Amino acid sequence: MKVRKKKHKLKQAERDLQEKMGMFDKLPDACDACKKDFNKKDKTMVQSWNVVEREAEGVVRLYCPECWNAASKAVEEVMKNE
Repeated sequence: MKVRKKKHKLKQAERDLQEKMGMFDKLPDACDACKKDFNKKDKTMVQSWNVVEREAEGVVRLYCPECWNAASKAVEEVMKNE
């Protein structure tokens, strides 16, 4: 019984990973806000840029740190003023 559950969890994890890897192919080559180029092979870029994934819509958006920070500050201001 336990072996069956483990196999089921493993298969589910493999399906989830395949789905995520499929979304990686949809990763843009530039920031969606400012259009700054993104190098998928640059480790610092990969670690510092932000990815927003909308699985249900099949959309992946990419934002550079500057645009992400600007958007975060704007949201904070709106939340503070409400």
